[in-house]
Amino acid sequence: MATVMEKAAPRQALAADTYEKILSALAILLLLTVLAALLRGMPYWGRVPLLVWAHLATILPALALTPVMLLRPRGDALHRLLGKVWVAAMFLTAVISFGVRLSRNGSLSFIHIISAYVIVAAPLIWWTARNHQAARHRRSVRGMVTGALLVAGFFTLPFGRLLGRWLFA
Repeated sequence: MATVMEKAAPRQALAADTYEKILSALAILLLLTVLAALLRGMPYWGRVPLLVWAHLATILPALALTPVMLLRPRGDALHRLLGKVWVAAMFLTAVISFGVRLSRNGSLSFIHIISAYVIVAAPLIWWTARNHQAARHRRSVRGMVTGALLVAGFFTLPFGRLLGRWLFA
């Protein structure tokens, strides 16, 4: 009985669908909004605690990488590298957010529920990618981008929060 060794077919990269294109556009919009707020708040930068700067320093790369990750081909070495950076940035942002409690006089806010979710979900996103669970990985990334990045990000603008004050003042 002869066996034939067949080469495995190359993996097809999943193209961005309409939802991912919308997420990408919203990520770009939020990034531009945050950058505008930062520029408008420049005179007050010296008053911003180091922990807030650390929070911004971790979320900005995640925000900038989101459209890149969602719109470019997936599964190659660059996607894996940028994905690790994105997951690490999201994870660190969530951890740091527990120290950033200025808007509620030191207490946690409802956004910290999202931070707790990210601390659990970010390693799972990496794990699903590592174990080639593409469908689960894609769902998890889309969920984190939607909730932890965009919803939480847009909630940093109103309600007297720092970026909102700078942007709308």
